Amino acid sequence: MEKRNVLLVGAGGVAHVAAHKFAQNNDLFGNIYIASRSLDSCKQIIESIGRKNNYKDPTKKIQIKQIDALNVPEMIRLIKDLKISITVNLASAFCNMSILEACIETGSAYIDTAIHEEPNRVCENPPWYANYEWKRKDRCQDKCITAILGSGFDPGVVNSYAAYAKKHFFDTIDTIDIMDVNAGSHGKYFATNFDPEINFREFVKVWTWIDKQWVCKPVHSEKQVYNFPVVGKQTIYLTGHDELHSLSKNFDAKSIRFWMGFSDHYINCFNVLKNIGLLSEKPVETAEGLEVVPLKVVKACLPDPKTLAANYTGNTCIGDLIIGTKDGRKKELFIYNVCNHKACYEEVESQAISYTAGVPAVATAILIARGEWDIKKMVNVEELDPDPFIDLLKDIGLPTETIKVSYSKKSSKPSKK
Repeated sequence: MEKRNVLLVGAGGVAHVAAHKFAQNNDLFGNIYIASRSLDSCKQIIESIGRKNNYKDPTKKIQIKQIDALNVPEMIRLIKDLKISITVNLASAFCNMSILEACIETGSAYIDTAIHEEPNRVCENPPWYANYEWKRKDRCQDKCITAILGSGFDPGVVNSYAAYAKKHFFDTIDTIDIMDVNAGSHGKYFATNFDPEINFREFVKVWTWIDKQWVCKPVHSEKQVYNFPVVGKQTIYLTGHDELHSLSKNFDAKSIRFWMGFSDHYINCFNVLKNIGLLSEKPVETAEGLEVVPLKVVKACLPDPKTLAANYTGNTCIGDLIIGTKDGRKKELFIYNVCNHKACYEEVESQAISYTAGVPAVATAILIARGEWDIKKMVNVEELDPDPFIDLLKDIGLPTETIKVSYSKKSSKPSKK
């Protein structure tokens, strides 16, 4: 079978990790390209791969191209010229629809790691996938286009964890609580671990799935302390997130929620920025007559997430806490991954946040190339067989762990197994 050419779009922190992982598995593909508006950013990634000696086959180097991912005709030309059959979108979430359109027009498989966003629309009404991606489902099926949405960690791996739990551990599922904590330290006064603009846009309002309906809550209004494996007790806040919008469609669960860990310092900084209007996406005019977008100014002032990696220490822990029944008994399962910042830097010169998002996208490309996930239609990750994905993730850097709690029929008191 002819090996498939791959185009990686984007040159940020997640693309950096994905490029390293493609290099480590370049024997499975044909030609591999990375494309971005910034050739310098692409070159820096290629130099990093060279420093870490991460090419499995050193005779097959990743090539770089320049592209404006918002320009659909330009994207179409590039995909056709390079004979691309798998396109991995790791560019800004604003580019999703243009890249997807190019894939539909050219026949390339499509992978992304986050939901599409429009610059002038923040926290649209749910379900978010129905606003853009799912409107193209019929076209993907008609043209036999494999389009796998949200194949990072969250969304992505956490979706597959839910499918894995349903397949192997539960007869019925009542609640899914996705929990994401970063217990690491980067040594900066304040920074975000991925694009600050996308990061802060998430915290305008909280859309969550409770009692089988969408509920809107104020940001950071609900919190709890959970005792996580390895990283211990962490404060987590109820937050809206991409994966809720497909899981609520594909799982008959009463509640599906997303919780993210934040320190008191982070919350304080966030509140100050928000309360004085610096997180607004709407333009303002300065006294000198300059029009600026406050959120873009904040982004420009904060550290580039890629620069955090060298001094990052500690671990992340991300997983699904699932409660349901098995054989008539109540059951609870926490299925998760722990990732170490320093280990990520030693392997690919990145931090764990980018690592956990980039590795799954490469695993997805491998499964498409092998035929196991080349399903010729548009799906979210939880609609696919989770077993090969979770097995492959273990092999390429993201092992899965589980903590099981069982309940007797007569008592709700848990006992760990």
